[in-house]
Amino acid sequence: MTILVTGSAGHLGEAILRILRGRGSPARGLDLKPSPFTDAVGSIVDPGFVRRQMDGVTAVIHTATLHKPHVATHAKQDFVDTNITGTLNLLEAAASAGVKSFVFTSTTSAFGSQLRPEAGQAAVWVTEELPPVPKNIYGTTKLMAEHLCELFFRERGLPVVVLRTSRFFPEDDDDPSMRSAYALDNAQANELLYRRLDIADAVSAHLLAVERAPGIGFARYIVSATSPFEQRHLAALARDAAGLVRELYPECAHLYAARGWHLFPVIDRVYVNERARRELGWQPEFDFAHVLRSLQGGRDFRSALAREVGSKFYHDTRFEDGPYPVAS
Repeated sequence: MTILVTGSAGHLGEAILRILRGRGSPARGLDLKPSPFTDAVGSIVDPGFVRRQMDGVTAVIHTATLHKPHVATHAKQDFVDTNITGTLNLLEAAASAGVKSFVFTSTTSAFGSQLRPEAGQAAVWVTEELPPVPKNIYGTTKLMAEHLCELFFRERGLPVVVLRTSRFFPEDDDDPSMRSAYALDNAQANELLYRRLDIADAVSAHLLAVERAPGIGFARYIVSATSPFEQRHLAALARDAAGLVRELYPECAHLYAARGWHLFPVIDRVYVNERARRELGWQPEFDFAHVLRSLQGGRDFRSALAREVGSKFYHDTRFEDGPYPVAS
């Protein structure tokens, strides 16, 4: 099975290829940018280029995208070209080539405006049943690409699994108040409670999706670290999330205090990965309990793969006021 991985110079594409090559599995990387993991340099917006990459390919993992950090620096048409037209080109070529599995990396940003409750309201329980309401061009184009994936399953019989991933990037948060209030490691450890994913777990979900897609046909899954919270906790998360976490993990208080870390006072959402665990057989390893075990042992809570891939940034330009500009 030869797997074509788009976005091979990016965080997730490189991570997937590192694992596949480490296993000796046939794989091919495609990206606009040259990299040690890119075998073919070119654009998915070019249908001829895309068709040429499908020779001998039995599975596609499509991670290439314009991201949320590009919203303030790229035109809406750029998002349409890359995220919609590029996905369409890949789906057309994959279906024509008889590809057996197509995995599309989507985003929890598809839920958009659903993710911020009014002040004082309970946190949002985010499952695959929550209707998506994108709030920017990034989420909108990713959702439209998901619909194209479903269309190709219905019309062409192409097995497609859509993975709505939560944040797994290692860069600083774009929110200056978050950067000033919490050290980077502290903030990202907190996020593993409800909205973050280690890249090693992201890779394992994608590779399982490749295996399971032919039997599934078409499905969407939320892919995020397993949260300790239950629906009965949603009101408490909006009122005193830190108190709830200390109740669930009594050892957290002294482990955090030893590092000068702090828990988030409120949490506004919980990404629920139960369906992905059940239907894909996915077993994510990196959750908040893992963070605490790592702190107890004096170890980095990130996976070895996350440390190997490191930071990519999203722009060639460096910005003075944050890792990337934020659209108003």
